[in-house]
Amino acid sequence: MESLIKVEKICKSFGSKQVLKEVSLEVREGEILGFVGPNGAGKTTTIKLILGLQSIDSGNVYINGFDVQKDFEKAIEKVGAIVENPDAYMYLSGLANLKLAANLYKDITDERIMEVVKLVGLENRIKDKVSKYSLGMRQRLGIAMSLLHKPNVLILDEPTNGLDPEGIKDLRDLIKKLAKEEHMAILISSHNLAELESFITDVCFIKNGEVIKTASIKEVKANGVKPSYIITLDKVDKLDKVLNIDYKVQDESIIIQVEREELPDIVKLLVEKNYKIYGVSQMIISLEDAFLNIAGGNKID
Repeated sequence: MESLIKVEKICKSFGSKQVLKEVSLEVREGEILGFVGPNGAGKTTTIKLILGLQSIDSGNVYINGFDVQKDFEKAIEKVGAIVENPDAYMYLSGLANLKLAANLYKDITDERIMEVVKLVGLENRIKDKVSKYSLGMRQRLGIAMSLLHKPNVLILDEPTNGLDPEGIKDLRDLIKKLAKEEHMAILISSHNLAELESFITDVCFIKNGEVIKTASIKEVKANGVKPSYIITLDKVDKLDKVLNIDYKVQDESIIIQVEREELPDIVKLLVEKNYKIYGVSQMIISLEDAFLNIAGGNKID
């Protein structure tokens, strides 16, 4: 399937400081690419270059096959985007804001406006003033404004900032719906990996202006990391005399990191040494753990 967003080795410097070093990424129809890394890693700068908001020093960006630098209007024609915070007039209703935004495009009908209102789930509050909206509702209104012209590419920069858990869930459900039902290619940046891992399909890790890994979520979590297992026992004393592997004690359980094939022998050994085993389960590695494993270091932010 052809990429709707294709970024090829873009570089960007501000004065003597190089902030992006040959950054490349792709997003296809129906994909949700999480563009993740620490604050200051270069995420927002990359997005601004993709959208033509800043000049590219070298490299290329193609959207729907059009070169952003050579054919900007056609490249950006079917793109919806929110960079940083969505803009809205707080003293106007959500509907009035949408009607104002519709004036930026050709032939946006009232029917289309109500379509996007329904799509983002604001039917019951669309006539209320934006000043009465929660942050999550304002985020959904911003996305509605970006969807008016029926884009097939959506780019969101740190959209979960400041949202409460309910707002994050609403946004997550909306983004999944847009990718699946509207067949959009979605690029979403964030430094909060925990908020992304439940709905993105692929991930691109950036650190110090360089892409260090791009893969599906499944591939990233399996990348060079032995699976971890938690074994619940009747006791955890004297295990150092039984096991010749590293383990961590957690209440009445131990956590070990071994290949799956090694697990039966370890269980057998524990039983032979008169330990009662009440449960064995695999621990799921988080996206943040996967990032730290790939990037090195002990923190994201």
